[in-house]
Amino acid sequence: MPFTETIVAIATPAGRGGIAVVRLSGPEALPIALRLVRLQRDAESHRVRFGHVLDADGQVLDDALLTYFAGPHSYTGEDVVEISTHGAPVVVQTVVQLSLRAGAQLAHAGEFTERAFLNGRLDLTQAEAVRDLIDSSTVAQARLAAEQLGGSLQREVRPVKDALVMLVAVMEAGIDFAEDDLETMPSAEVETRIAALLPPLESLLRSFAHGRLLREGLRLAIVGRPNAGKSSLFNRLLERDRAIVTPIAGTTRDVISDRGAIGGLPVELLDTAGLRETDDVIERIGVERSHEAMADADLLLHVMDASAVGSGEAAELPGAVGEGAAVIRVWNKADLVAREERTAQAGAVWTSAVTGEGMEALRDEILRRAGLRGTGEGGAASHATLTNTRQRDSIARSIEALQRAVDAARMQTPHEMVLLDLYEALGALDALTGQTTADDVLNQIFSTFCIGK
Repeated sequence: MPFTETIVAIATPAGRGGIAVVRLSGPEALPIALRLVRLQRDAESHRVRFGHVLDADGQVLDDALLTYFAGPHSYTGEDVVEISTHGAPVVVQTVVQLSLRAGAQLAHAGEFTERAFLNGRLDLTQAEAVRDLIDSSTVAQARLAAEQLGGSLQREVRPVKDALVMLVAVMEAGIDFAEDDLETMPSAEVETRIAALLPPLESLLRSFAHGRLLREGLRLAIVGRPNAGKSSLFNRLLERDRAIVTPIAGTTRDVISDRGAIGGLPVELLDTAGLRETDDVIERIGVERSHEAMADADLLLHVMDASAVGSGEAAELPGAVGEGAAVIRVWNKADLVAREERTAQAGAVWTSAVTGEGMEALRDEILRRAGLRGTGEGGAASHATLTNTRQRDSIARSIEALQRAVDAARMQTPHEMVLLDLYEALGALDALTGQTTADDVLNQIFSTFCIGK
């Protein structure tokens, strides 16, 4: 898809820095860049050239490195030029303004990656991975995004799609050339061949729970009665002092939240007010908010005072638990209880926020409950993984259509009717990679990118 406009944007974060990069893409990228930068040697594709940025009066403003990528062997598939200068905002803005004056247009959010997609350099799952890689905050997130950027989803879906296209072609031929005595594929064979397409797609669909957790993170609420050591545990998991800790019961009056990582898994930690009946108006509001946090959490750490292990009240968890939320029972203050006195309880972890005892076991249990233990450092699985609802919905629609086709073939429905479901399944796979995606979906996806990417 050829574009007549040349676009420009700053490709590095705003603010001062050692260097900054201004990127141009389009048919006039190199001519515009050469009006701004005086090179010591002629520009050559995939080579870096040293030069000087000139201001509007033709005076030297800064040193620069100019890198030229001739299309189609570039990120966008067009001619691309990257001008690297020192990171002074005045220099960078001058380069952009002079580019606009020379005929470029300011790029909108995600336009470079959108052009890469429209020019066939990336499919839609790879384009989404660019955004995920930029937004990643843990090594595990970056690894997952890098795998998808490398085409892991496309490689997983391609054999299924190729087999589906072949099946459709054979069935269509049997219908179109029936008068020429071309044998029609038996319904039993059609059923078998369609059914063989389902397992890899169903495996891919199951990966969404894993991918969503790695991409969006886990919401983990620390709950329990007052003075059980919830805030101390909160600080230990964050590995910094975030919540106020005192021996006074009821110190935490509100929900305190912060983001961290456990074994590469992004986690939003919520430290809540102690759960108890109280006449204190402020504390009562805090308890109500604790109940709300419990209802919204993906996982609960029910923290109990190990020094009161024999008390039935210590092990109670008042309040509603969110639908589908798992609960990890944690006996904290283990340093106050002799090892021989600790009772073995299924699913319970003994910890000490003071000494750090049991914290590694707790982190392992959190990862296990999240379904991530055994995949490395909270990392992505070795196979392709769905990471957002758009991808999940595309695979789910394809599976539903294939299941209908299997049922129809089993009932020996005419092939013309079976083909309707097969075409729907094929269309859903095309939507996954972006071959048949509507413009409004593309606009929604690329509008979430940062400008300059």
